[in-house]
Amino acid sequence: MTKISAAVAVLALTFAGCGRQDDDNGGDDDGNNTGSGGSVCESADGDGPKVGLAYDVGGRGDQSFNDAAYAGVEKATAEVDATCFEGEAEEGEPESARVERLRQMAEQGYNPIIGVGFAYSTSVNEVAPDYPDLSFAVVDGFDPDDQPNENVAYLGFSEHEGSYLVGVAAALKTQKDHIGFVGGVHNDLIKKFEAGYVAGAKSVKPNVKVEIQYIEESDLSGFGDPAGGKAAATGILDKGADVVYHAAGGSGSGVFEAVAAKGEGNWAIGVDSDQYLTAPADQQPFILTSMLKRVDVAALAMIQSVADGSPLTSYQVYDLKVDGVGYSTSGGFVDDIATQLEEAKEQIKSGEVTVPDKP
Repeated sequence: MTKISAAVAVLALTFAGCGRQDDDNGGDDDGNNTGSGGSVCESADGDGPKVGLAYDVGGRGDQSFNDAAYAGVEKATAEVDATCFEGEAEEGEPESARVERLRQMAEQGYNPIIGVGFAYSTSVNEVAPDYPDLSFAVVDGFDPDDQPNENVAYLGFSEHEGSYLVGVAAALKTQKDHIGFVGGVHNDLIKKFEAGYVAGAKSVKPNVKVEIQYIEESDLSGFGDPAGGKAAATGILDKGADVVYHAAGGSGSGVFEAVAAKGEGNWAIGVDSDQYLTAPADQQPFILTSMLKRVDVAALAMIQSVADGSPLTSYQVYDLKVDGVGYSTSGGFVDDIATQLEEAKEQIKSGEVTVPDKP
């Protein structure tokens, strides 16, 4: 597996309790968190694993990546009597804060401790050796050196496979044979989404035109910039595209806003969780589908493995074969192309189609 450079600049997260005074939190049938309200960690009192959940930038309530991780922990409180504690994101902190947060969770006996996002790779690598009896996991993580930690699992996904499927959907739905992609940050991880999307679209229409736009080249603020997402999507739409897929975290709300403003005949495609379910009502009619990155599946699997006494370690990949990625059907906008989408899914699962993970 290709490792993401440890030199990537990252924003640190703070160590914070889970008692948050927000609106009620909701969920959907796929286990996706649909709000930023009260946490299950406030009420869970089981005698199963004590989970330490350290969020990526945006935190719980981002209606995307972090919420999917929370959904997995929420399931674990019901299925294995887990309890949990959350680390909440704040921008502009020193990187040392991330190490300290993990260390405090370890000192308090949380096990497993899950870092949501590749930015935790280096900090977990520093902390995990000091707590060999605890299990750590990093979503999208990598081992930054040649001394693998025996108590760390790196939870990866075949984002390119899921992106291929929504690329097929985009090509089948475009009326202009012209589509687009907005990435939050131009790094190796997000380029996997781009590569799969373009390959899927071109498998249906080899001559389809694909506009590619990244919000930031390396600054992770590209995942939390709705205005930047709106500007990028507007530029793509103004060039003639009528379907725009984003892999931009919280910036995706700006993409949805731009597509909705463009009006009927234009589509947006969400990412990570079923974003139709969390979008404002006036934007829902424009959200064709979402590429599901089942961080909830991976988080739950990690917690279950600890509960079973056989913690996951090393690289774990969640692909189409294990429902680690997929696409959403909310709104019914892909019902008419379901046969083609399922055919594409089976071709990937059988090995008939190999999806590229680089543009």
